[in-house]
Amino acid sequence: MLPEICHIGKFTVYSYGLMMVLAFFACAYLSFRQAGREGLDGQKVFDLLFTVFIAGIVGSRVFYILLNLRFYLDNPLEMIMLQHGGMAWFGGLFFGSAGAVIFIKRHKMGLLKTLDLLAPFVALGQAIGRIGCLLNGCCYGRESEFGLYFKSLDKILIPTQLYSSLFLTAIFVYLRFRQERRHLPGEVFCSYLFLYSIGRFLVEFLRDDSPRIFFGLTFFQILCLAVFAASILIFKKISGAARNK
Repeated sequence: MLPEICHIGKFTVYSYGLMMVLAFFACAYLSFRQAGREGLDGQKVFDLLFTVFIAGIVGSRVFYILLNLRFYLDNPLEMIMLQHGGMAWFGGLFFGSAGAVIFIKRHKMGLLKTLDLLAPFVALGQAIGRIGCLLNGCCYGRESEFGLYFKSLDKILIPTQLYSSLFLTAIFVYLRFRQERRHLPGEVFCSYLFLYSIGRFLVEFLRDDSPRIFFGLTFFQILCLAVFAASILIFKKISGAARNK
């Protein structure tokens, strides 16, 4: 669509990278403000987000490379070409979550309360990031006469990036609604995992960049089922602990 925004001298501004940066600062600014309202240390929250952002990017890239290992072994320099796209959310989830847990434990922050604080803004950051995918032309959908024209592929495709962005924006709105009302510790974070796994599972049926490997499902849909089940189990544990108090 529009992989390059502009050129400043010899420096190229890539749409994918720009959206990633915008996503981080939007998420960081809003999380910082919310932290103040909830009596948390805003600076620690910002540092946590930066840690999660870096860990998430590394995890997303590593996971994507592993899923497309043949291509990257043949083109090793592409491994560091983030401007060309190529991120896998699940890798970001695992690495980012691990980074978050380590940071939270080290700085003695409340785990569930902090995850509840971040969840809505992470969804918003993802929504902005998906616009970067749309402009970059990655994470595309199947061919359709009712889609958008992608110059890089010379095809009219379903704009699954846009659908994902809209769905993630809706998740952000809902999670903010829940965040501002009484909820169990960890409930907002579980809701994020629950809703995103459903949305990603459905959008995968429209995407055309992942092979079907098991009963017509993609690898990412199988992971969605695992995240969906995990969100329910975690919430049950949280609910049970609250009832036993």
